[in-house]
Formats: sequence, C-alpha cells, structure tokens
Amino acid sequence: MMQIFVITPFPAIPEAVIGESILRRAGEKEIVDYHMIDLREFTEGKHRQIDDYPFGGGTGMVMLAEPIMKAMDRVRELYNGDKGLRVVFPSPQAKVLSQETSRDLSEADGIAFICGHYKGIDERVRETVVTDEISIGDYVVTGGELPAMVILDSVVRLIPGVLGDEESANTDSFTHDLLDHPHYTRPEEVKGLKVPEVLMSGHHANVDAWRQEQRELRTKNNRPDLWEHYQEELLK
Repeated sequence: MMQIFVITPFPAIPEAVIGESILRRAGEKEIVDYHMIDLREFTEGKHRQIDDYPFGGGTGMVMLAEPIMKAMDRVRELYNGDKGLRVVFPSPQAKVLSQETSRDLSEADGIAFICGHYKGIDERVRETVVTDEISIGDYVVTGGELPAMVILDSVVRLIPGVLGDEESANTDSFTHDLLDHPHYTRPEEVKGLKVPEVLMSGHHANVDAWRQEQRELRTKNNRPDLWEHYQEELLK
C-alpha cells in the first residue's frame, strides 16, 4: 500500500479532493493510505505562525523551516515503506510535470507533499528534505495544495488496481508520444452531429487506423513540440 502524506496549513483543501472520485476509491480499496499533516500543529506561540519576513529584505513572506522539518519528522515516524520516501515540493521554478514523472512516482512506497505558500519555503528545506520539485505549468497559484492534488491524481491513477480498466491509462495522451484520439458514445446522433461511420463499421483494423490518424493529426495541430519528437523517434 502506498502511503501519501500531505503537509499543509490548510488540510481541508486536500481532504476535499481526496474525498472524491478515483482518489477516494483508491483509499477505499486500501491501495493508498492518506495522512493529512496539519503544519500548524508544529508551530509555537499563540498565533501558530508558519511564516516570517525574508532575510535581506524584499516583499512577501517565507514559510519557516522548523515547522516543516518537525512535520517531516512526524511523517518519518508514520512511514513504514521498504523504499525511500519521495518528498515532493510543487514549485513553479521546477521542471514541468510529465506522464513519465507520474509513472516514476507511482512506483514509490510513499510520497510526502509539502504545500508551500507566500513567496515559498525556507531554502534549507529544499536543500535537505525535498527529493522532487515539480511544476504543473508556467503560472503561479495561491498555494501548493491544488498543484499537489494534480500531481497526486496523475500518480494514483497509474497504480495497478486503482482504475477499473488499467488499459485505459495506457492509452492516455502523453503515454506514447501522441495525444489521445477523439472519443464518441451513444446516441449515434446529437443535434445533427453524427459519429464517424468508421467507428460504426465493426472493422477493427479500419478503426485502429482512423484512431492512429486522428492521434497524429491532433498532436501535429495542437502540440508541434510533441509531433517533432514523435517524427524523430520514427526515424531512429
């Protein structure tokens, strides 16, 4: 069973996400075990302060190192995996999340997410605690909870037994260089819009050829960077 720890000053946010859909079912199946670690439990003083002004001046606040390190001590007490714990810090300064990264993380025994806020976390945490920094895109959001949940969802769905149809994950976009092909379901016609005839033909070879053509077309039009890489791989 994979152990997931979320270190956050706002546990209600990840709890709401984990309580729904695939993430909830993964917990119910005892494939994943979730632990919410409330960062404010590891603070001192009546205000339970988790941030302070940065040394050297400048705008904004920085999350304190000590509460995070104490929270990580609690995580290590709870963690019982055979492999080393992966500690993920969602950050816009990091390499952008990929399907390859998610698949790599899905093979871990345990992952701890550190949810940052304000101008970030004390650099000493990044240097001594964090094993993986991951960005979900070239933009900034208010806190690390939502990026952590995006990363978590992309990881958990790849763990064997989580999805009802494991082959579904193997045909997703980014799994094999190309984007996914269009999908259709019942009814056959909606407001004059019909399902492509080839999908109704029952001819599996033609269906496969059409889907491959659509994957290539969609990738070429929407993600020329992926298309270029795909072309290079074909020439090898």
